Amino acid sequence: MKLKPPARTKVQLQAAGDQAIEARRLRAAIKEELKNGNLSFRELLAIKERAVLKMKVFEALKSLPQIGERRALLIMEKTNISLSRRIAGLGINQRSAILDIIEHHRDSKLLSNLGSMRGSNLYGKLVVISGPGGVGKSTITQELKSYENFFLSISLTTRAPRKDERDGVSYYFVTREEFDQKIAENQFLEWAEFAGNRYGTLEKHVHDQRIQGRNVLLEIELQGARAVRQAHPEALLVFIKPPSWEDLEARIRARGADSEERIQERLALAQEELEAAKDFDYILVNTRVDEVVSRLVSLVS
Repeated sequence: MKLKPPARTKVQLQAAGDQAIEARRLRAAIKEELKNGNLSFRELLAIKERAVLKMKVFEALKSLPQIGERRALLIMEKTNISLSRRIAGLGINQRSAILDIIEHHRDSKLLSNLGSMRGSNLYGKLVVISGPGGVGKSTITQELKSYENFFLSISLTTRAPRKDERDGVSYYFVTREEFDQKIAENQFLEWAEFAGNRYGTLEKHVHDQRIQGRNVLLEIELQGARAVRQAHPEALLVFIKPPSWEDLEARIRARGADSEERIQERLALAQEELEAAKDFDYILVNTRVDEVVSRLVSLVS
């Protein structure tokens, strides 16, 4: 015979109702703290209050400002966690898998795969713009910045700023020691040495924009482009070519800031870079900037 639990008194029922209301209030407050960025998912997992432990994982994830409902669904699917699973029911491996996606640089690769599962707007694309010096890469990327869903990544460099350059706008200017420390900590998506100075892109800077659905532009040299391809196979690599060799030489000479020796060095490097164009996903000839920009927008979308 199945035993029935003892009937609760009115006082007990009232107390249980009050507890349920208070638990709902607490969970609502927790969601608001997550939404405002005042509480991280890791901090949430450390809370041992019963009301929080009964909170659904999906509800917590979608409250995070950088995740939202669609990405939360994909994370639950990717980690094979039921939508009805509560915080208290998460295993150690499941907790680690979710934190890896939300917090660490490994998440950018995983979320790239998640985005390809359900649409390009879930996790922004990584777009590499490369080509010989003087071909007009900077003009093109500056034009793309005017589009709301594009973000031009700012590199770190060890070289000294020029007169018209500002820290945090043109580059992040750091010492060689600071740069080397970030290499040791594996913080770079890519880095390269060029003309005696180092340049690099921080993985976190790129990920923070992509997780908001923005397409990140990297205007980098050939060595950096190859490093991105290795780290992020899903990246879109675009090579910008001049209409002709004569046109490129004219552009380089028109700068008027280099000696003839330096011009010849730049031309020799440009020849090497042009030979590597075949390794890129797309080759666009920069006859007109607006046409190249329009083509890039079309490729990304």
